[in-house]
Amino acid sequence: MKTKEVFRCAECGAQSPQWQGQCPSCRAWNTLEPLSVVKGKNRSGTRSPEGSQAPRPLEELSQEGGQGRPSGFPALDQVLGKGLTPGGAILLGGEPGIGKSTLLLQLAGRQAALGARAVYLSGEESLPQLRNRAERLGLLGPGLLAMASTSAADGLAVLEGPEPPELLIVDSVQTLASVSAEGIPGSVSQVRAVSAELVEAAKKSRTTLILVGHVTKEGQIAGPKLLEHMVDTVLYLEGDRSHFSRILRVLKNRYGPSDELVVFVMKEQGLEIVDDPSTMFLGRRDAALSGSALVMAVEGQRPFAVEVQALASKTFLSIPRRTALGFDTNRLHLLLAVLEKRLRLNLSSHDIYAKISGGLAMRDPGLDLGVVAAILSSFYDRPLPEGAIFWGEVDLNGQVRPVSGRDTRLKQAGRLGHDPVFEAESCRTLADLQRRLFGKNE
Repeated sequence: MKTKEVFRCAECGAQSPQWQGQCPSCRAWNTLEPLSVVKGKNRSGTRSPEGSQAPRPLEELSQEGGQGRPSGFPALDQVLGKGLTPGGAILLGGEPGIGKSTLLLQLAGRQAALGARAVYLSGEESLPQLRNRAERLGLLGPGLLAMASTSAADGLAVLEGPEPPELLIVDSVQTLASVSAEGIPGSVSQVRAVSAELVEAAKKSRTTLILVGHVTKEGQIAGPKLLEHMVDTVLYLEGDRSHFSRILRVLKNRYGPSDELVVFVMKEQGLEIVDDPSTMFLGRRDAALSGSALVMAVEGQRPFAVEVQALASKTFLSIPRRTALGFDTNRLHLLLAVLEKRLRLNLSSHDIYAKISGGLAMRDPGLDLGVVAAILSSFYDRPLPEGAIFWGEVDLNGQVRPVSGRDTRLKQAGRLGHDPVFEAESCRTLADLQRRLFGKNE
């Protein structure tokens, strides 16, 4: 069989895939010695998480131990379904500096405050850095443990020890290396091996495992797509770093609903959950200005009002500009083509800019009608009726189609006092919208 060379510390026995002057585990100098090992399969092997290959009747299995523990964030427990499930694996992604480490350190601190043992394994920060951040957030306590390492063996030692913790946070999976795989930390083979070993050990020890994943410039979680299939839950923290709001989206969840979200606001003491985000994204809106429309959007099961702004200005370019912030630019092109065709508007002489205020990025199809209303308002330079709110999907024939969550949107719009309401039941075509808003016929 093939062999490969690793380096083992003569003092503590820790292994490293490459030679270093200082042992990454015990910090002793010049103690790493070469060692030849047989290349085989990953430690994950082919055994099941329960350690047995024999099939068993599901109805005979006990449900004990499958109940989730409170995370310390009630809103987070609700979107996760069961809170922190023992043996569950969670993958958290997000752009650099968006607040992933802060959120997870707060989560570990709240677990420690609830009496659970939480271990924060950092491959990016030193222990003094972690301590300073925990002190700034007011999280220091006896149950909050931390370690700084870039070796997956250290994380496995925590999970396979005599007293495994209830929560293990690995920040991040791209910084750890396993001796069972070749390549540098962050490579496809290393990410696959490290994740497989940690997930299997967490399921055996009934420890909730949270892996932090880096993202690419396209916003996707870096590494093999297999990483998202191996875990039970995939979360994504997003937001504009120039704003204080953050949105935690649930992209995959084996224990509860997906497409849910939690809204946070960044403060000096860390991230705080916004219990009622229905109006926090409106800011100081002036309803007397043209080009501004309110949309009752639904993300997951949460309805909240957002402001859609549009600007139509005369262009001096041969090809007019089309810019969209907060939603897909192709969606803006489609809506403009429908307006030109169905309402016979000459938009080719105008630059069109559209955005969602508050730094939000949304995919709700109900935004279509609000975007159209804001564009028409700016094109005619006339403000929309004060208190008006919109939602509905616009198809290529200029028809307004209903979207999901109509009762939820209506109830929230009524609670916030918005009237009149423009949606598929009251405004069936774009011509109806134009006539009701501006008194113009097609």
